[in-house]
Amino acid sequence: MNEVISAGRTITQAAMDRVYPNRWRLLVVLVIFSMVAATDGTRELAVQSMSDAFLTVSVFVAATLALVFYVEKAFSFDLGVQMAKHRKLQPLIASALGILPGCGGAIVVVTQFTRGYASFGAFIAVLVSTMGDAAFLLLAREPGTALLVLSISMVAGTVTGIIVDMVHGSGYLALNRDETPPEDIIVSSHEHTTRLNSAQALWAVMITIGLVFGFMIAFQAEPDQMLGSWIGFVDHEPVKWFGFVGAVLSLLMWATVRDGHSTVGADTMPTDPIPLRVIFDTNFVTSWVVMAFLGYEIAVTYFGLDVQALFGSFTILMPAIAILIGFIPGCGPQIVVTSLYLTGVIPFSALIANAIANDGDALFPALALAPKAAILATLYSAIPAALIGYGFYFWGWG
Repeated sequence: MNEVISAGRTITQAAMDRVYPNRWRLLVVLVIFSMVAATDGTRELAVQSMSDAFLTVSVFVAATLALVFYVEKAFSFDLGVQMAKHRKLQPLIASALGILPGCGGAIVVVTQFTRGYASFGAFIAVLVSTMGDAAFLLLAREPGTALLVLSISMVAGTVTGIIVDMVHGSGYLALNRDETPPEDIIVSSHEHTTRLNSAQALWAVMITIGLVFGFMIAFQAEPDQMLGSWIGFVDHEPVKWFGFVGAVLSLLMWATVRDGHSTVGADTMPTDPIPLRVIFDTNFVTSWVVMAFLGYEIAVTYFGLDVQALFGSFTILMPAIAILIGFIPGCGPQIVVTSLYLTGVIPFSALIANAIANDGDALFPALALAPKAAILATLYSAIPAALIGYGFYFWGWG
C-alpha cells in the first residue's frame, strides 16, 4: 500500500513539475474550456472565437514568422543584430515589416525590442505602421484602398519613429540585450536541428492546411460550403471545427510548454531550432488572441457593445472614436472597423485613423514584457493617427 502511495506521489510530483511554471496558463485554458462546456450560447461563442483566432490569425502569424526566420538563416544574419548595427534605419525597417498583412512582422520587431536590439522609435514605428489582420480583409475587398492605407501607414510609422528617436534618444526605455552574443545566435540557430514530437507534427500539418482555409476566408470565400459540399457535411461546418481543434491544440501546447524564455516575447530563444521558434511563438500569440476574441465577443453579446452605434453619433467624432477603438489590443475590433468602412458606415478618415492607431496582436506580448513602453507607444501612435485622420476628414474624405 505504501508503495502505491509513494508511486502516486511520484507521478503527481512529476506532473506538477511539468505544469507548475505555467499554472496561470492552465487556469486560463480551463476557464476557456469551461465556456465550451457550459451553455449553448457560451459554447457557440467560444468555439467560433477560437476557430476564428486559429484560421484568421495563427496561420498567418506562423507563415510570417517562418518566412522571416528562414530568410535570416538563408542570408546568415540575425535581424536584431542588423537593426542594432543600423540604428538610423531602424524605423524604416520596422515600418516595412509592420505593413506586412497580419501581425507576424510587427511581432518580430516587438521581439527585437524586448531583446534589446531595436530602439523605442522602431518599436513605435512598427505599431504605427501595422494594420494587423484587418489588412487581409481590405486587400480582398478593395486592394487599391489597402495599398493606399499601407503606404500612408509606412510613411507615418517611419517619420514618427525617427522623430521619437531624435527627441528621446535611441536608448530611451531600452531593455537589456540577450546575454548570448550575436555571433553565437547566428551559428546556433543555423546548426540546431530538431525532431518534432507527435503534437508538434500534428500542429504543423494543421497550420499548413489552415493556411489554405485562412486565405480562402481572407478573400471572402466560403470554405465550409466548399469543403462541406465535397465531403457531404455542409450543415456541420467542418472548417469551423477544424479551426477550433487547431486552437485547442495551440492552447494546450502553450499551457504546458516548459522553461519559456520571456526575454524574447514568447517561449523561445534565438538559439532554438526554427520550427520550434515558429510553433511556440505562434502559440504564444494565439493564446492572447483567443482571450482577446472571447473578451470582445462577451462584451458584444452580454454587455451590448455596439460599435456601429458609436460611429453613428457624430460624424466629426468618427476618426476620434476609430482611434479609441485602435487602442484596444487585438485585431477583432479593428476588423469590425474595416468592415464598417467596406459597408459604407464610416468614411476613409476613420479607417486610416484606426489603421495607424491600432497595434494589432503585437501589443499583447509587448504589454506582457514591457508594459510601460507598450502603453507609451500606444499613446504616441494617437498623434499621427489624429493628424492624418482629421487631415483626410477636413480634406473632404470625412
